[in-house]
Amino acid sequence: MTNPNKIVVALKGVIVNEGKVLIVQRDKDDEIGGGTWECAGGKIEFGEDLETALLREIKEEVGLSVAVEKILYAATFKTDPMRQVVILTYLCSSNTKEVILSKEHSDFKWATKDQLRLLLPEEIISDSRKIIFSPWKY
Repeated sequence: MTNPNKIVVALKGVIVNEGKVLIVQRDKDDEIGGGTWECAGGKIEFGEDLETALLREIKEEVGLSVAVEKILYAATFKTDPMRQVVILTYLCSSNTKEVILSKEHSDFKWATKDQLRLLLPEEIISDSRKIIFSPWKY
């Protein structure tokens, strides 16, 4: 008997440059979270190691080559009763602010701490409150 439940592992990068964090806005027509702001990243492909997957996803979504510094936090949630997502969020640094967006996103912003609080969804804020917002030491 096969299990109909599905677990997806995704990686996100809190990409920092000159004290600001890169956030991207999902295309408004995206079926999951259309129009919302988030950090760049995506799903791990079978056989990839974590950092390789994160670097690939960031390059695909925003065109940046970044340095992965350390893992910040992990979170999990259900997108529907049969699908659970595990997100591993890493601190990354970038030497450039020249973003090239993929078609998945419609906008980007190098955001201050206050802008992050205003633009990111409450679920991301609550998951990351202990790490990203206190203390602001990037």
